[in-house]
Amino acid sequence: MSRSIAIVEDEAALLANYRDIFARQGYRVAAYLDRAVAMAAFEQRLPDMVVIDIGLGDEPEGGFELCRALRSLSAELPIIFLTARDSEIDEISGLRLGADDYLTKDTSEAHLMARVNALFRRIESLRAAPAADDVWSVGELEINADRMDAHWCGQPVDLSVTEFWIVVCLARHPGHLKTRQQLMDAANIVVDESTITSHIKRIRKKLREVDAGADPVHTEYGIGYRWRISDA
Repeated sequence: MSRSIAIVEDEAALLANYRDIFARQGYRVAAYLDRAVAMAAFEQRLPDMVVIDIGLGDEPEGGFELCRALRSLSAELPIIFLTARDSEIDEISGLRLGADDYLTKDTSEAHLMARVNALFRRIESLRAAPAADDVWSVGELEINADRMDAHWCGQPVDLSVTEFWIVVCLARHPGHLKTRQQLMDAANIVVDESTITSHIKRIRKKLREVDAGADPVHTEYGIGYRWRISDA
């Protein structure tokens, strides 16, 4: 059965355009003009991916609210913002709420489909059977790749799917420099460098919510990141 994509967009013409784009690629498409109707449908059954605008009707940040609600229903559902709002603040806000990607409406059809297909490839890779012994620790961090769990000092860290695989890429080889491209490859995503930076900021924030002194991710400006062990 083909995958399903839900689009939430308050401009009818754009909604029809996006619906046709995804349908031409073989996806089953559900289209919604407002948050309330979309959420009622999602509470009954989740699609395989959701594409959301930020401003929805008379709700300037309705898409943000919808993203937050979707994350409460599923930690793994791929969510993409597709919006006319191109400010860094909006992008960071969307990613902090748990979106996997953030695109503006001037994105080409080819680029949009590349991002969508990359997210689906990531989900396929996550569903592949992991090694039975893929549980390991480095410093205060403990990773269970089978269950996709991360703990810091024994406390769970609420990482999104993208954040989890970025952490795995960095922490599996502490001290080794990882470029932004390598982090993209590890998380099976295709994004720009600013999006990787936003994911790193969220990872740092979530670690510090568990341990205010946590600071394992070191930036090599203009190059990438390293995972440092505090007592190394």
